[in-house]
Amino acid sequence: MAVQAKRFGFGMPWESLYGYSQAIQVGDVVYVAGQVSHDRDGNFVGAGDFELQVRTTLANLDLVLKHFGAERSHIVESTVLVMNLRENFDTTARLHAEYFGEHRPTSTVMGVSDLALPDQLVEIGALVRLDVEP
Repeated sequence: MAVQAKRFGFGMPWESLYGYSQAIQVGDVVYVAGQVSHDRDGNFVGAGDFELQVRTTLANLDLVLKHFGAERSHIVESTVLVMNLRENFDTTARLHAEYFGEHRPTSTVMGVSDLALPDQLVEIGALVRLDVEP
């Protein structure tokens, strides 16, 4: 029996331009694409401010979770792409730990040489299991 996939998008122009969904649910699993720092109108937020970009990116991740009726405790894996990782690692670690509190998903953090948007310093994706007890 085939499982119906449910997709979510913010309605941003780059979703159609690049041809992707912000998240897709298949069964009890939600695959969340790398989230970036933007407001509801698609304007980039936090040029030159790494902490603001991380906080805004995580707020966008929360919006994706809410759409699927999920909580942070349903996240089983995060993937964090960071420009200038040596310079930004301590802030990345602090904000990641703050976001998850006592919950401890697996996580991969990678330093990258470039991201999609000119001023973008961070991108955060996640794997969510809706069948996990929060």
